[in-house]
Amino acid sequence: MGVEGTLEYISDLLSSVKKKKKKKQIQTVALKIRMDCEGCARKVKKVLSGVKGAKSVDVDLKQQKATVTGYVEAKKVLAAAQSTKKKVELWPYVPYTLVANPYVAQAYDKKAPPNHVRKVPATATVTETTIDDRYTNLFSDDNPNACSIM
Repeated sequence: MGVEGTLEYISDLLSSVKKKKKKKQIQTVALKIRMDCEGCARKVKKVLSGVKGAKSVDVDLKQQKATVTGYVEAKKVLAAAQSTKKKVELWPYVPYTLVANPYVAQAYDKKAPPNHVRKVPATATVTETTIDDRYTNLFSDDNPNACSIM
């Protein structure tokens, strides 16, 4: 057997080892979907359950939110949801405690669920708010003509 047998054994080992695929991570994809009734919610749930790798689908009609959990990609879930012909976007809201300036004009949204604001980039500054400077200077300690009550 000798050298030839050893080389044959090693080549068999190397050929039997297959490239391992990277296993996808479990992800949670949240979508904002315009749903009017229970029928719309059932239709959305059925379509999103059909996405390859989806483990669970939760639909909240009151918040207009659908959440898909499983080995899925956000683009595929979004494409499947758009096939229902409904207005769909990725869930744009985050808890207001996670945003540096939750009162920036871009973050505030009347349609947001309670204690949530729109996700805004960190570059948004407080100077972009709708507060007028003349009102803040009116009661300033630096202003000699400020309110006499102060």
